[in-house]
Amino acid sequence: MKCKFSALVLGLIALPAALLAQQAAPAPSAAPANPITASERGLYMYLSGAVVRAAEKMPEENYSFKASPDVRSFGQLIGHEADANNMFCALATGEPNPAKNIEKTKTSKADLVAAVKDAVAYCGKAFDGMTDAKGAEIIKIFGSMNIARLTVFSLNTAHTDEHYGNIVTYMRLKGIVPPTSESQPAPASAPK
Repeated sequence: MKCKFSALVLGLIALPAALLAQQAAPAPSAAPANPITASERGLYMYLSGAVVRAAEKMPEENYSFKASPDVRSFGQLIGHEADANNMFCALATGEPNPAKNIEKTKTSKADLVAAVKDAVAYCGKAFDGMTDAKGAEIIKIFGSMNIARLTVFSLNTAHTDEHYGNIVTYMRLKGIVPPTSESQPAPASAPK
């Protein structure tokens, strides 16, 4: 009898936990109104955020560093990224480019970090004003290319990703861990 009573008490204690576990998982959040634009924006913001963090992390004395004499310096890469962001996002929206020639006119870390942050903010506003329907509109860029507005954003994201790879190499050559590798776990040691 004592065993049956213990089993009953245990069952009564376990019942609420079992019922809670069986409750349906929360419904997934509703899809955004413009899922293609939202997806593109999310990827761009992740990559451009890494560029900004890298620009902030690299010491000022390394802004003139070149991996080889025939390539851009680290600072020029950051300026180039700012220029490209402004250009692509202006093309996508049909607005005038808000800032040009940053790569050729800015050299200090403070100026370049501010310029790339401003360019990323400008692109953020461009995304805020975009919809999937508007993004599907075909526009002409570079004089002869007819592409969808959202494809211009994709070109910018690809360009940002390409140059983030350069930035990572420059940081690694200077012994600095790039932002996207900071929270990565240490590699497991090889078995002996």
